[in-house]
Amino acid sequence: MNRFNTIKVIFTFFLTILSFSAYSQSNVFKVTLDAGHGDHDFGAVYSGRIEKNIALAIVLKVGKILEASPNVNVIYTRKTDVFIDLVERANIANRANSNIFVSIHCNANKNTAADGTETYVMGLSKVASNLEAAKKENSVITLEKDYKRKYEGYDPNSPESMIGMTLMQEEYLDNSISLASKIEDNFEKLGKKLRQGGVKQAPFMVLHKAYMPRVLVETGFVSNTVEGNVLNSEEGQDDIAKAIAEAILSYKREYFGSGNTEMTEARPAKDTSTPTKTKVVETAAAKNAPKGIFFKVQLIASIKKTPLEPKNFKGLKNVTMLYENNIYKYFYQETSNYETAKKYLEEAKDKGYGAAFLIANKDGEKISIQDAIK
Repeated sequence: MNRFNTIKVIFTFFLTILSFSAYSQSNVFKVTLDAGHGDHDFGAVYSGRIEKNIALAIVLKVGKILEASPNVNVIYTRKTDVFIDLVERANIANRANSNIFVSIHCNANKNTAADGTETYVMGLSKVASNLEAAKKENSVITLEKDYKRKYEGYDPNSPESMIGMTLMQEEYLDNSISLASKIEDNFEKLGKKLRQGGVKQAPFMVLHKAYMPRVLVETGFVSNTVEGNVLNSEEGQDDIAKAIAEAILSYKREYFGSGNTEMTEARPAKDTSTPTKTKVVETAAAKNAPKGIFFKVQLIASIKKTPLEPKNFKGLKNVTMLYENNIYKYFYQETSNYETAKKYLEEAKDKGYGAAFLIANKDGEKISIQDAIK
């Protein structure tokens, strides 16, 4: 073999290695795990039960389970007792181009009888307890250097001041709700150890800055003696970690496949990135969508099918359903008038659908609210 052919073979081999490496990376499901608080930020502390330590212990256990699974890459915002700015926690996930972001915390309340898990998705809420939870977690920014400049225009004591920042939330909301639902469903299986509190919505700064499906898990109340002792125990942490890890792996299987070589890198919230064939089943009202631009209120997205009866939707009528990519989406009303649509949205929120938001369709195809308004 002459010198030219030798160089050619080496070059071809080098390109093959690069190609294989790139292909392997494209099949990796990236999970960023965030242990709340750290260092001088202790979080909630009750009778020796310290939130920062419990959150870190659970995160490390979740990570260990995930790392043993094929084609899963775990990124940690912290693995030791250090302080990380809220915006930096989200940026770690953004730089890694993670597929999901999971922030883990413990809850607390002056009412020491309060108990139960809660898994939050990003968004505004009128529910006082949800806003209080966000206020508590967002107050961490006051421990950061230059926080007034860094978070200009945001008041950590008033989560509602984030109202102008949340237009992009709908892009990832469906998938965030699906992930949160899986986590809460797994918590329910723990039975008497922890009371499942359900999926909720609130304006958490750490979620707002992460540009992917993201959830914040309140694993229980350290202020509750019984529940706090479960959170602070090795066995309790193992159970919680297993519930969260299995939910993440279930989400991965549902949206990204089994992890075999046919899996493609995708951001599930975008229509163009679905790794498998899109399965769409519509109700009769949705199938006969009129031509033009129309607004609807999306009430909920769930992995469970619910009969379209007012009693199942807190008395709301004219509810339609769309089954797409293994998620049932439920909508309230339909109008071509944006102002009327906003009134329908308020009706839904007043009924208790704090996570509801507006969507827009043009000739039956989804478009952004901003484009619809234009």
